[in-house]
Amino acid sequence: MTDIDAGRLRGLIERWLPTQRWFAGKGRDASLSVEVLADLPAAHPVTIWLVTVDYADGETETYQLPLVSRREPAASLEHVLVGTVEDDDGPVWLYDALHDKEVTPAWLTGMQEDTVAGAVRFVRYVDAPEEIPAQEPSLVLSGEQSNTSMVFGDTAIMKVFRRLHPGINPDIEVQAALTKLGARHVPRLLGAVEADLEGQASSLAMLGEFMTTATDGWELAKTSVRDLMAEADLHAEEAGGDFAGEAERLGEAVASVHADLAVAFGTREASADELAERAEAMHGRLKRALEIVPALGDVAPALAAAYDAVRGLSDAVTVQRIHGDLHLGQALRTVTRWVLIDFEGEPMAAMASRRELDSPLRDVAGMLRSFEYAGFHRVIDVGFEPQLSYRAGEWSTRNREAFLTGYAHASGADPRAHGVLLRAFEADKAVYEAVYEARNRPNWLPIPLASLNRLAQDGGTAT
Repeated sequence: MTDIDAGRLRGLIERWLPTQRWFAGKGRDASLSVEVLADLPAAHPVTIWLVTVDYADGETETYQLPLVSRREPAASLEHVLVGTVEDDDGPVWLYDALHDKEVTPAWLTGMQEDTVAGAVRFVRYVDAPEEIPAQEPSLVLSGEQSNTSMVFGDTAIMKVFRRLHPGINPDIEVQAALTKLGARHVPRLLGAVEADLEGQASSLAMLGEFMTTATDGWELAKTSVRDLMAEADLHAEEAGGDFAGEAERLGEAVASVHADLAVAFGTREASADELAERAEAMHGRLKRALEIVPALGDVAPALAAAYDAVRGLSDAVTVQRIHGDLHLGQALRTVTRWVLIDFEGEPMAAMASRRELDSPLRDVAGMLRSFEYAGFHRVIDVGFEPQLSYRAGEWSTRNREAFLTGYAHASGADPRAHGVLLRAFEADKAVYEAVYEARNRPNWLPIPLASLNRLAQDGGTAT
Protein backbone atom coordinates (compact mmCIF):
# COMPACT_ATOMS: atom_id res chain seq x y z
CA MET A 1 0.00 0.00 0.00
CA THR A 2 3.00 2.32 0.32
CA ASP A 3 2.86 3.08 -3.43
CA ILE A 4 -0.27 5.20 -2.79
CA ASP A 5 0.38 8.86 -3.44
CA ALA A 6 0.97 10.56 -0.07
CA GLY A 7 -0.46 13.87 -1.31
CA ARG A 8 -3.76 12.28 -2.33
CA LEU A 9 -3.90 10.36 0.95
CA ARG A 10 -3.23 13.54 2.92
CA GLY A 11 -6.29 15.15 1.40
CA LEU A 12 -8.46 12.20 2.40
CA ILE A 13 -7.11 12.22 5.96
CA GLU A 14 -7.62 15.97 6.29
CA ARG A 15 -11.33 15.48 5.70
CA TRP A 16 -11.66 12.26 7.71
CA LEU A 17 -9.60 13.04 10.80
CA PRO A 18 -11.91 15.71 12.32
CA THR A 19 -14.78 13.19 12.29
CA GLN A 20 -12.99 10.89 14.72
CA ARG A 21 -13.70 11.04 18.46
CA TRP A 22 -10.05 10.52 19.35
CA PHE A 23 -8.79 13.48 17.31
CA ALA A 24 -8.12 16.36 19.71
CA GLY A 25 -7.75 19.15 17.16
CA LYS A 26 -11.34 19.61 16.01
CA GLY A 27 -12.05 23.17 14.92
CA ARG A 28 -8.40 24.30 14.96
CA ASP A 29 -6.47 25.67 11.98
CA ALA A 30 -3.86 23.10 11.04
CA SER A 31 -1.87 21.48 8.28
CA LEU A 32 -0.80 17.87 8.27
CA SER A 33 1.81 15.60 6.76
CA VAL A 34 1.87 11.81 6.45
CA GLU A 35 4.64 9.24 6.30
CA VAL A 36 4.83 5.47 6.36
CA LEU A 37 5.75 3.88 9.67
CA ALA A 38 5.39 0.22 8.67
CA ASP A 39 3.71 -2.27 6.37
CA LEU A 40 2.23 -5.27 8.16
CA PRO A 41 1.82 -8.77 6.70
CA ALA A 42 -1.93 -9.45 6.74
CA ALA A 43 -4.80 -10.87 4.71
CA HIS A 44 -5.07 -7.48 2.96
CA PRO A 45 -2.30 -4.86 2.66
CA VAL A 46 -1.98 -2.85 5.89
CA THR A 47 0.15 0.24 6.39
CA ILE A 48 0.58 2.15 9.64
CA TRP A 49 0.79 5.82 8.71
CA LEU A 50 2.25 8.50 10.94
CA VAL A 51 0.16 11.68 10.74
CA THR A 52 1.76 14.90 12.01
CA VAL A 53 -0.64 17.77 12.67
CA ASP A 54 0.90 21.26 12.81
CA TYR A 55 -1.44 23.86 14.31
CA ALA A 56 -1.41 27.55 13.48
CA ASP A 57 -0.45 28.41 17.06
CA GLY A 58 2.76 26.35 16.80
CA GLU A 59 1.57 23.23 18.64
CA THR A 60 2.19 19.84 17.04
CA GLU A 61 0.45 16.50 17.56
CA THR A 62 1.29 13.09 16.16
CA TYR A 63 -1.24 10.34 15.46
CA GLN A 64 -1.01 6.83 14.10
CA LEU A 65 -3.46 5.72 11.44
CA PRO A 66 -3.38 2.03 10.42
CA LEU A 67 -5.09 1.71 7.03
CA VAL A 68 -6.10 -1.41 5.14
CA SER A 69 -6.47 -1.27 1.36
CA ARG A 70 -9.05 -3.41 -0.43
CA ARG A 71 -9.73 -3.88 -4.13
CA GLU A 72 -13.47 -4.20 -3.52
CA PRO A 73 -15.69 -2.17 -1.18
CA ALA A 74 -16.46 -3.86 2.15
CA ALA A 75 -19.99 -3.18 3.38
CA SER A 76 -19.07 -4.12 6.97
CA LEU A 77 -16.39 -1.40 6.99
CA GLU A 78 -18.41 1.40 5.40
CA HIS A 79 -18.53 3.28 8.75
CA VAL A 80 -14.70 3.50 8.81
CA LEU A 81 -14.10 4.30 5.13
CA VAL A 82 -11.38 6.93 4.83
CA GLY A 83 -11.78 7.26 1.08
CA THR A 84 -10.78 5.81 -2.28
CA VAL A 85 -7.66 6.35 -4.38
CA GLU A 86 -6.42 5.11 -7.73
CA ASP A 87 -3.23 3.18 -8.37
CA ASP A 88 -1.90 1.47 -11.49
CA ASP A 89 -4.31 -1.45 -11.01
CA GLY A 90 -7.48 0.57 -10.42
CA PRO A 91 -9.45 1.88 -7.45
CA VAL A 92 -8.43 1.12 -3.85
CA TRP A 93 -10.79 1.45 -0.90
CA LEU A 94 -9.02 2.61 2.28
CA TYR A 95 -10.45 1.71 5.70
CA ASP A 96 -9.39 2.09 9.31
CA ALA A 97 -7.60 -1.24 9.70
CA LEU A 98 -8.40 -1.60 13.40
CA HIS A 99 -12.02 -2.37 12.48
CA ASP A 100 -11.12 -5.04 9.93
CA LYS A 101 -11.28 -8.46 11.60
CA GLU A 102 -9.42 -10.02 8.71
CA VAL A 103 -6.24 -8.02 9.37
CA THR A 104 -6.17 -7.25 13.12
CA PRO A 105 -4.56 -10.63 13.94
CA ALA A 106 -1.38 -9.20 12.37
CA TRP A 107 -0.75 -7.20 15.55
CA LEU A 108 -1.05 -10.26 17.80
CA THR A 109 1.00 -12.46 15.48
CA GLY A 110 3.74 -9.84 15.61
CA MET A 111 3.69 -9.93 19.42
CA GLN A 112 3.71 -13.73 19.46
CA GLU A 113 6.84 -13.79 17.34
CA ASP A 114 8.61 -10.66 18.69
CA THR A 115 8.90 -9.42 15.12
CA VAL A 116 10.01 -6.14 13.57
CA ALA A 117 8.13 -4.51 10.68
CA GLY A 118 9.66 -1.35 9.28
CA ALA A 119 10.10 1.04 12.19
CA VAL A 120 7.68 -0.93 14.39
CA ARG A 121 8.67 -3.49 17.01
CA PHE A 122 6.33 -6.09 18.49
CA VAL A 123 7.14 -7.18 22.05
CA ARG A 124 5.87 -10.24 23.92
CA TYR A 125 5.73 -9.87 27.71
CA VAL A 126 4.60 -13.41 28.52
CA ASP A 127 6.81 -16.49 28.22
CA ALA A 128 4.41 -18.65 26.22
CA PRO A 129 3.48 -17.39 22.71
CA GLU A 130 0.16 -19.26 22.89
CA GLU A 131 -0.98 -16.91 25.66
CA ILE A 132 -1.45 -14.32 22.91
CA PRO A 133 -4.71 -15.32 21.12
CA ALA A 134 -3.78 -14.44 17.53
CA GLN A 135 -6.40 -16.85 16.14
CA GLU A 136 -9.34 -15.22 17.92
CA PRO A 137 -11.61 -12.70 16.14
CA SER A 138 -11.45 -9.07 17.20
CA LEU A 139 -14.26 -6.75 18.25
CA VAL A 140 -13.80 -2.99 18.61
CA LEU A 141 -15.27 -1.59 21.82
CA SER A 142 -17.46 1.51 21.71
CA GLY A 143 -17.15 4.41 24.12
CA GLU A 144 -13.41 5.09 23.81
CA GLN A 145 -12.57 8.79 23.71
CA SER A 146 -8.84 8.96 23.03
CA ASN A 147 -7.78 5.43 22.03
CA THR A 148 -9.19 2.45 20.15
CA SER A 149 -9.61 -0.80 22.06
CA MET A 150 -10.63 -4.23 20.81
CA VAL A 151 -11.10 -7.60 22.43
CA PHE A 152 -9.84 -10.87 20.97
CA GLY A 153 -12.14 -13.72 21.89
CA ASP A 154 -12.66 -13.56 25.62
CA THR A 155 -9.03 -13.55 26.75
CA ALA A 156 -7.21 -10.41 25.60
CA ILE A 157 -7.82 -6.71 24.96
CA MET A 158 -5.62 -4.52 22.78
CA LYS A 159 -5.52 -0.77 23.31
CA VAL A 160 -4.13 1.22 20.39
CA PHE A 161 -2.90 4.70 21.30
CA ARG A 162 -4.13 7.03 18.59
CA ARG A 163 -2.21 10.12 19.69
CA LEU A 164 1.46 9.31 20.12
CA HIS A 165 3.95 10.69 22.61
CA PRO A 166 7.70 10.09 22.85
CA GLY A 167 8.51 7.46 25.47
CA ILE A 168 6.83 4.36 26.81
CA ASN A 169 3.20 4.96 27.79
CA PRO A 170 2.72 4.94 31.60
CA ASP A 171 0.00 2.29 31.25
CA ILE A 172 2.52 -0.13 29.74
CA GLU A 173 5.28 0.91 32.12
CA VAL A 174 3.13 0.34 35.21
CA GLN A 175 1.40 -2.84 34.08
CA ALA A 176 4.71 -4.39 32.95
CA ALA A 177 6.21 -3.76 36.38
CA LEU A 178 3.15 -5.00 38.27
CA THR A 179 2.80 -8.07 36.04
CA LYS A 180 6.41 -8.96 36.80
CA LEU A 181 5.67 -8.46 40.49
CA GLY A 182 2.63 -10.76 40.33
CA ALA A 183 0.20 -8.05 41.47
CA ARG A 184 -3.29 -9.50 42.04
CA HIS A 185 -5.43 -6.44 41.38
CA VAL A 186 -4.26 -5.46 37.87
CA PRO A 187 -4.60 -7.27 34.53
CA ARG A 188 -1.49 -9.02 33.23
CA LEU A 189 0.36 -7.32 30.39
CA LEU A 190 0.72 -9.77 27.48
CA GLY A 191 2.44 -7.71 24.82
CA ALA A 192 3.07 -4.29 23.31
CA VAL A 193 3.93 -2.49 20.07
CA GLU A 194 6.44 0.34 19.88
CA ALA A 195 8.43 2.51 17.48
CA ASP A 196 11.15 5.14 17.76
CA LEU A 197 9.76 8.67 17.90
CA GLU A 198 12.05 11.65 18.40
CA GLY A 199 14.84 9.27 19.32
CA GLN A 200 12.87 7.41 22.00
CA ALA A 201 11.14 4.05 22.09
CA SER A 202 7.48 5.07 22.07
CA SER A 203 4.27 3.12 22.58
CA LEU A 204 1.81 2.35 19.79
CA ALA A 205 -0.34 -0.33 21.45
CA MET A 206 -0.61 -2.72 24.38
CA LEU A 207 -2.23 -6.12 24.83
CA GLY A 208 -3.56 -7.11 28.22
CA GLU A 209 -5.57 -9.76 29.97
CA PHE A 210 -9.30 -9.30 29.37
CA MET A 211 -11.56 -9.55 32.40
CA THR A 212 -14.32 -11.55 30.72
CA THR A 213 -16.89 -11.63 33.52
CA ALA A 214 -16.12 -8.21 34.95
CA THR A 215 -18.47 -5.26 35.45
CA ASP A 216 -17.10 -1.80 36.04
CA GLY A 217 -17.63 -0.19 39.42
CA TRP A 218 -19.57 2.76 38.06
CA GLU A 219 -22.30 0.51 36.66
CA LEU A 220 -22.47 -1.53 39.87
CA ALA A 221 -22.68 1.61 41.98
CA LYS A 222 -25.45 3.08 39.82
CA THR A 223 -27.43 -0.14 40.20
CA SER A 224 -27.08 0.08 43.97
CA VAL A 225 -28.31 3.68 43.98
CA ARG A 226 -31.24 2.77 41.76
CA ASP A 227 -32.24 -0.02 44.14
CA LEU A 228 -32.05 2.35 47.10
CA MET A 229 -34.20 4.98 45.39
CA ALA A 230 -36.80 2.32 44.63
CA GLU A 231 -37.16 1.55 48.35
CA ALA A 232 -38.74 4.74 49.61
CA ASP A 233 -38.63 3.90 53.32
CA LEU A 234 -35.32 2.03 53.65
CA HIS A 235 -31.89 3.36 54.57
CA ALA A 236 -28.80 2.63 52.47
CA GLU A 237 -27.67 -0.23 54.71
CA GLU A 238 -31.13 -1.83 54.53
CA ALA A 239 -31.70 -1.79 50.77
CA GLY A 240 -31.18 -5.00 48.84
CA GLY A 241 -28.45 -3.48 46.64
CA ASP A 242 -26.27 -2.16 49.47
CA PHE A 243 -22.83 -1.48 48.00
CA ALA A 244 -20.84 -0.87 51.18
CA GLY A 245 -19.29 -4.34 51.28
CA GLU A 246 -18.00 -3.92 47.72
CA ALA A 247 -16.81 -0.39 48.48
CA GLU A 248 -14.78 -1.71 51.40
CA ARG A 249 -13.25 -4.48 49.26
CA LEU A 250 -12.46 -1.89 46.60
CA GLY A 251 -10.64 0.18 49.20
CA GLU A 252 -8.57 -2.87 50.09
CA ALA A 253 -7.75 -3.46 46.42
CA VAL A 254 -6.63 0.14 45.88
CA ALA A 255 -4.40 -0.05 48.95
CA SER A 256 -2.91 -3.29 47.64
CA VAL A 257 -2.13 -1.71 44.25
CA HIS A 258 -0.53 1.28 45.98
CA ALA A 259 1.64 -1.11 47.98
CA ASP A 260 2.66 -2.93 44.80
CA LEU A 261 3.48 0.36 43.07
CA ALA A 262 5.65 1.34 46.03
CA VAL A 263 7.60 -1.91 45.72
CA ALA A 264 7.93 -1.66 41.94
CA PHE A 265 8.93 2.00 41.68
CA GLY A 266 10.01 3.05 45.18
CA THR A 267 8.94 5.89 47.47
CA ARG A 268 10.40 9.02 48.98
CA GLU A 269 9.35 11.94 51.13
CA ALA A 270 8.18 15.12 49.46
CA SER A 271 10.21 18.21 50.29
CA ALA A 272 8.70 21.39 51.69
CA ASP A 273 9.32 23.05 48.33
CA GLU A 274 7.37 20.30 46.55
CA LEU A 275 4.41 20.73 48.90
CA ALA A 276 4.52 24.47 48.26
CA GLU A 277 4.55 23.83 44.50
CA ARG A 278 1.53 21.53 44.79
CA ALA A 279 -0.35 24.12 46.81
CA GLU A 280 0.54 26.82 44.30
CA ALA A 281 -0.68 24.63 41.42
CA MET A 282 -4.01 24.14 43.23
CA HIS A 283 -4.30 27.90 43.71
CA GLY A 284 -3.66 28.38 40.00
CA ARG A 285 -6.34 25.91 38.98
CA LEU A 286 -8.82 27.57 41.33
CA LYS A 287 -8.03 31.00 39.95
CA ARG A 288 -8.58 29.83 36.36
CA ALA A 289 -11.75 27.99 37.35
CA LEU A 290 -13.25 31.17 38.84
CA GLU A 291 -13.19 32.75 35.39
CA ILE A 292 -15.30 29.87 34.02
CA VAL A 293 -17.49 29.09 37.04
CA PRO A 294 -18.25 32.35 38.89
CA ALA A 295 -20.34 30.40 41.43
CA LEU A 296 -17.06 29.22 42.97
CA GLY A 297 -16.54 32.71 44.32
CA ASP A 298 -18.48 31.96 47.51
CA VAL A 299 -16.21 29.06 48.46
CA ALA A 300 -12.93 30.28 46.98
CA PRO A 301 -11.55 31.79 50.23
CA ALA A 302 -12.12 28.56 52.16
CA LEU A 303 -10.62 26.47 49.36
CA ALA A 304 -7.62 28.76 49.20
CA ALA A 305 -7.14 28.27 52.94
CA ALA A 306 -7.31 24.49 52.43
CA TYR A 307 -4.56 24.72 49.83
CA ASP A 308 -2.46 26.96 52.08
CA ALA A 309 -2.71 24.30 54.79
CA VAL A 310 -0.87 21.89 52.48
CA ARG A 311 2.00 24.34 52.26
CA GLY A 312 2.15 24.42 56.04
CA LEU A 313 2.19 20.65 56.65
CA SER A 314 4.87 19.60 59.12
CA ASP A 315 4.36 15.84 58.90
CA ALA A 316 6.26 13.88 56.26
CA VAL A 317 4.32 13.22 53.05
CA THR A 318 5.29 10.04 51.21
CA VAL A 319 5.09 10.13 47.42
CA GLN A 320 5.22 7.29 44.90
CA ARG A 321 3.81 6.23 41.54
CA ILE A 322 0.00 6.25 41.65
CA HIS A 323 -2.85 5.54 39.26
CA GLY A 324 -3.42 9.22 38.55
CA ASP A 325 -7.00 9.11 37.24
CA LEU A 326 -8.79 6.77 39.62
CA HIS A 327 -12.57 6.54 39.66
CA LEU A 328 -15.23 3.82 39.72
CA GLY A 329 -15.10 3.40 35.96
CA GLN A 330 -11.43 2.38 36.25
CA ALA A 331 -12.26 -0.48 38.63
CA LEU A 332 -13.60 -3.81 37.38
CA ARG A 333 -15.34 -6.34 39.64
CA THR A 334 -14.66 -9.91 38.57
CA VAL A 335 -16.14 -12.98 40.23
CA THR A 336 -13.10 -13.15 42.52
CA ARG A 337 -11.69 -9.65 43.02
CA TRP A 338 -11.51 -5.98 42.09
CA VAL A 339 -9.08 -5.09 39.29
CA LEU A 340 -7.80 -1.59 38.44
CA ILE A 341 -7.22 -0.63 34.81
CA ASP A 342 -5.99 2.29 32.67
CA PHE A 343 -2.82 3.54 34.34
CA GLU A 344 -2.26 6.25 31.71
CA GLY A 345 -2.91 9.02 34.25
CA GLU A 346 -4.97 12.17 33.81
CA PRO A 347 -5.74 12.36 30.06
CA MET A 348 -5.29 16.14 29.83
CA ALA A 349 -1.95 16.17 31.69
CA ALA A 350 1.42 16.29 29.97
CA MET A 351 2.95 12.84 29.56
CA ALA A 352 5.97 13.66 31.72
CA SER A 353 3.79 14.82 34.61
CA ARG A 354 1.86 11.54 34.56
CA ARG A 355 5.03 9.75 35.67
CA GLU A 356 5.72 12.08 38.57
CA LEU A 357 5.56 10.69 42.09
CA ASP A 358 2.54 11.84 44.08
CA SER A 359 0.69 11.04 47.27
CA PRO A 360 -1.57 7.96 47.13
CA LEU A 361 -4.17 10.20 48.74
CA ARG A 362 -4.74 11.79 45.35
CA ASP A 363 -6.09 8.46 44.10
CA VAL A 364 -8.15 8.07 47.27
CA ALA A 365 -9.66 11.53 46.73
CA GLY A 366 -10.50 10.63 43.12
CA MET A 367 -12.44 7.59 44.27
CA LEU A 368 -14.25 9.61 46.94
CA ARG A 369 -15.35 12.04 44.25
CA SER A 370 -16.60 9.13 42.14
CA PHE A 371 -18.75 7.81 44.99
CA GLU A 372 -20.24 11.29 45.31
CA TYR A 373 -21.14 11.30 41.62
CA ALA A 374 -22.60 7.82 41.79
CA GLY A 375 -24.76 8.75 44.75
CA PHE A 376 -26.21 11.87 43.13
CA HIS A 377 -26.46 10.84 39.48
CA ARG A 378 -30.15 9.91 39.85
CA VAL A 379 -30.91 13.29 41.38
CA ILE A 380 -29.74 14.98 38.19
CA ASP A 381 -32.51 13.25 36.25
CA VAL A 382 -35.37 14.37 38.50
CA GLY A 383 -34.03 17.51 40.19
CA PHE A 384 -32.75 18.18 43.70
CA GLU A 385 -35.88 17.09 45.54
CA PRO A 386 -35.07 17.14 49.31
CA GLN A 387 -35.89 13.53 50.15
CA LEU A 388 -34.12 12.15 47.09
CA SER A 389 -31.09 14.34 47.75
CA TYR A 390 -30.97 13.15 51.36
CA ARG A 391 -30.96 9.52 50.28
CA ALA A 392 -28.29 10.19 47.66
CA GLY A 393 -26.13 11.81 50.31
CA GLU A 394 -26.73 8.90 52.65
CA TRP A 395 -25.60 6.40 50.01
CA SER A 396 -22.54 8.48 49.15
CA THR A 397 -21.46 8.91 52.78
CA ARG A 398 -21.93 5.23 53.61
CA ASN A 399 -19.86 4.04 50.67
CA ARG A 400 -17.15 6.66 50.97
CA GLU A 401 -16.67 5.64 54.59
CA ALA A 402 -16.65 1.95 53.66
CA PHE A 403 -14.01 2.57 50.99
CA LEU A 404 -11.81 4.48 53.45
CA THR A 405 -12.24 1.73 56.05
CA GLY A 406 -11.17 -0.92 53.55
CA TYR A 407 -8.18 1.14 52.48
CA ALA A 408 -7.14 1.70 56.09
CA HIS A 409 -7.50 -2.02 56.90
CA ALA A 410 -5.33 -3.14 53.99
CA SER A 411 -2.68 -0.41 54.18
CA GLY A 412 -2.42 0.03 57.93
CA ALA A 413 -2.77 3.79 57.45
CA ASP A 414 -6.15 5.51 57.62
CA PRO A 415 -6.49 8.27 54.97
CA ARG A 416 -8.77 10.12 57.40
CA ALA A 417 -5.74 10.71 59.62
CA HIS A 418 -4.36 12.96 56.87
CA GLY A 419 -7.36 15.23 56.58
CA VAL A 420 -5.50 18.34 55.42
CA LEU A 421 -4.00 16.68 52.37
CA LEU A 422 -7.05 14.57 51.57
CA ARG A 423 -9.34 17.59 51.79
CA ALA A 424 -7.10 19.60 49.47
CA PHE A 425 -6.91 16.81 46.91
CA GLU A 426 -10.66 16.31 46.95
CA ALA A 427 -11.33 20.03 46.62
CA ASP A 428 -8.84 20.29 43.76
CA LYS A 429 -10.59 17.44 41.95
CA ALA A 430 -14.03 18.96 42.55
CA VAL A 431 -12.84 22.30 41.12
CA TYR A 432 -11.71 20.44 37.99
CA GLU A 433 -15.13 18.76 37.84
CA ALA A 434 -16.92 22.10 38.16
CA VAL A 435 -15.05 23.46 35.13
CA TYR A 436 -15.75 20.32 33.13
CA GLU A 437 -19.46 20.33 33.96
CA ALA A 438 -19.85 24.03 33.26
CA ARG A 439 -18.39 23.49 29.80
CA ASN A 440 -19.95 20.15 28.90
CA ARG A 441 -22.87 19.16 31.19
CA PRO A 442 -24.24 22.22 32.99
CA ASN A 443 -27.05 20.21 34.58
CA TRP A 444 -24.40 18.16 36.45
CA LEU A 445 -22.69 21.24 37.89
CA PRO A 446 -24.66 21.10 41.18
CA ILE A 447 -22.79 17.91 42.18
CA PRO A 448 -19.28 19.38 42.44
CA LEU A 449 -20.66 22.72 43.71
CA ALA A 450 -22.48 20.99 46.58
CA SER A 451 -19.34 19.05 47.46
CA LEU A 452 -17.21 22.18 47.44
CA ASN A 453 -19.69 23.96 49.68
CA ARG A 454 -19.47 21.12 52.17
CA LEU A 455 -15.68 20.98 51.99
CA ALA A 456 -15.54 24.73 52.53
CA GLN A 457 -17.87 24.62 55.54
CA ASP A 458 -16.83 21.57 57.50
CA GLY A 459 -13.09 21.79 57.18
CA GLY A 460 -12.80 18.10 56.28
CA THR A 461 -13.54 15.57 53.63
CA ALA A 462 -17.14 15.14 52.60
CA THR A 463 -17.60 11.78 54.25
